[in-house]
Amino acid sequence: MSDFRIGDIQVGVDGDLFLIAGPCVIESEAVCLEAAEFLLGLQDKTGVGCVFKASFDKANRSSIDSFRGPGLEKGLEILAGIRDKTGLPILTDVHEASQAKPVGKVVDAMQIPAFLCRQTDLLVACGETGKPVSIKKGQFVSPDEMKNCVGKVRSTGNDKIMLTERGTFFGYNRLVNDMTSIPAMASYGCPTVFDVTHSTQQPGGLGDASAGAPEMAPVLAKAAVAAGANALFMEIHPDPAKALCDAACMLSLDKVTPLVETCKQIHSIIRQS
Repeated sequence: MSDFRIGDIQVGVDGDLFLIAGPCVIESEAVCLEAAEFLLGLQDKTGVGCVFKASFDKANRSSIDSFRGPGLEKGLEILAGIRDKTGLPILTDVHEASQAKPVGKVVDAMQIPAFLCRQTDLLVACGETGKPVSIKKGQFVSPDEMKNCVGKVRSTGNDKIMLTERGTFFGYNRLVNDMTSIPAMASYGCPTVFDVTHSTQQPGGLGDASAGAPEMAPVLAKAAVAAGANALFMEIHPDPAKALCDAACMLSLDKVTPLVETCKQIHSIIRQS
């Protein structure tokens, strides 16, 4: 399994459990900063390294009327400010190949959205930046198919790749998580991430937006760490009910610390066995 760093966080088979978290989309600098400062406190309290994540654009929203974010230029400005003010490493989504270079100049790692995991030009462009690339497993592909996505990034000489499990479609407005996908994807030599909140999502369940079952997040997170996940991904918000994206599955800040503490304990036990 490849080993690399995201900021000060060691990523790989011998690395500690870490957390990628933040609001789904950049709503404002204030909301992002509140979430980032919370992560700083969580990091100090639990010893779990944190990467701040928020998207400058959400290009795959359910409705044309859905809030997408501030866009590339303003979004990167806000993300750079968050890193300067908190010292946290930054991760954000990249939706188009043309965005890879400017994003790569600002962030510490980039993420390929699940719906775009097979887009060759996008994967190659992100790989060419030399930054760590987290590829979300598409809801429509098997774990075995993800080796082709890995191969596209590795073709650039970049082996700093993470694979993220986020559920698979098995019916209308339902995602199902197969925890065996975590060791399956780890077999390609990539650290694995489990997307806690999107795995509780019910895509399109509200008609013009996704529904969710955030009360199931702790169950899935603990199961994923027990299955060998190297990191957890959570979308968090100071007031989930008012979130402009993924409000139905976002976790409130008060729910995060106890869950991370429990998952850290599970991670320690698994690594000792």
